[in-house]
Amino acid sequence: MPTDDLASALSKIVGAQNVLSSEDERKEYSHDRLPYANFRARAGALVGTLPGQVLRPATTEEVAGIVKLAAKADQPVIPYGSGSGVLGGIIPLQSEVMIDMQRMDRILEVDTQNNLVTVEAGMNGQAFEEALNAKGYTSGHLPQSLTISTVGGWAACRGGGQESSRYGKIENIVVGLKAVLPDGQIMEVRPLPKRATGPSILDLIVGNEGTLAIITELTLRIWKLPDAEEVMVFALPNRAAALDLARQIMQEGMHPRLVRLYDEKESAGRTEGIAAFADRPVMANVVVCGAPSIVKAEAEIVRGFAKDLDAVETQTRPFDEWRAKRYVSITKQWQEKGYFNDTIEVTVNWSQVTALYDTIAAEVKKLHPDAHFSAHWSHVYPEGVCQYMTLRLPPMNQDEALPLHAQMWQIAEGETLAHGGSIAHHHGSGLFRGGWMDGEHGVGMDLLRKVKTAIDPQNIFNPGKLGFAPRDGAIDPYRDRSGNV
Repeated sequence: MPTDDLASALSKIVGAQNVLSSEDERKEYSHDRLPYANFRARAGALVGTLPGQVLRPATTEEVAGIVKLAAKADQPVIPYGSGSGVLGGIIPLQSEVMIDMQRMDRILEVDTQNNLVTVEAGMNGQAFEEALNAKGYTSGHLPQSLTISTVGGWAACRGGGQESSRYGKIENIVVGLKAVLPDGQIMEVRPLPKRATGPSILDLIVGNEGTLAIITELTLRIWKLPDAEEVMVFALPNRAAALDLARQIMQEGMHPRLVRLYDEKESAGRTEGIAAFADRPVMANVVVCGAPSIVKAEAEIVRGFAKDLDAVETQTRPFDEWRAKRYVSITKQWQEKGYFNDTIEVTVNWSQVTALYDTIAAEVKKLHPDAHFSAHWSHVYPEGVCQYMTLRLPPMNQDEALPLHAQMWQIAEGETLAHGGSIAHHHGSGLFRGGWMDGEHGVGMDLLRKVKTAIDPQNIFNPGKLGFAPRDGAIDPYRDRSGNV
């Protein structure tokens, strides 16, 4: 189908007013919050291309119509939530058509008997949570990006919210969905508590990042807002003690609302003026919630574990200050000052977390005398933990910084795999983690590629992401970046 004919046909599906085609409009969709893309933007460059055009459908049927036309024309498409991702998952590499889901922004049903909510994929996270709160419920999924992300984006990237230790990650919260497949068919997974009917189709779609299906509707678990909570802030003698505290809490079978541990660097920046941290430099924040009797019992258990680890309970000011700004990222502030600031979140078992931290810290320090490395642990589970790392280089020429930035990523991801961990906890894989996907999955990645080829033989759904192949003629996103990926 000729390009002009395709554009006209697509316009008829969504209405001319919901087609964005000017250069300025398309620039807004050219990259997400991938730090590497922001570094390139500072130099006036794009990592990929501008999208060919941006379409804003209002229904699942309109999305299906767009996909059917795109398949007929062999035109690649990318679903777009609100661009809050940090791995380049929506960066166009070949002038793909962008499908902006944000007009699909309604809660369709709140089912209080079954504690379920059905919501369209383009609904803003903050608006979603506030609507549930007004009815006395919470989604339990509260990522730092809550105010700038969409519910569909949470599922597409297999995200994890700040209270995941209590409510679970998004894959534990999603129980049903609707999605459009690469041939335009609409698939529905009904919201049921359990199935034993073969491999989980739901799990194939949650986390697919628009490479296998476009999620248009989700049914999620919801929870009543807790009646009570107790906040505890502890000063601990070292990282090992803090990590052991978290491990004991989770392996005791508790479901704390929050457990947030900080290394010495990040603790220092949050605890200034609190005497207990002078000789106990590592901070742990623990919040338990629920029925008052449960809160009282769990708080007593937590304090017992803390006492055995030589912890001192302190004022709650550091936690209160974090909670007040919990949805604000500081990465942008560093980038605006010319620094090369990035964050990398990985997962690892308890038995390897200390060795992983120490190895990455030592290797990053070798790269540059002013290289910054710090970490915190804010998603904890019985078997292990998410290590959320901040890596930063001072202002310098991009020709010098980008290879160092590439090496920092190689150290973090490579050492994570070497220590038996996973290269991603909740940010997804997008474009930037593609080079480590084979190391992550091994033969499993071959299986995923076969699935991709089987259901998307034209490779029109978000090509080049999640470790899948780009289309012929696509831009090399790393053409301006030396170093190994």
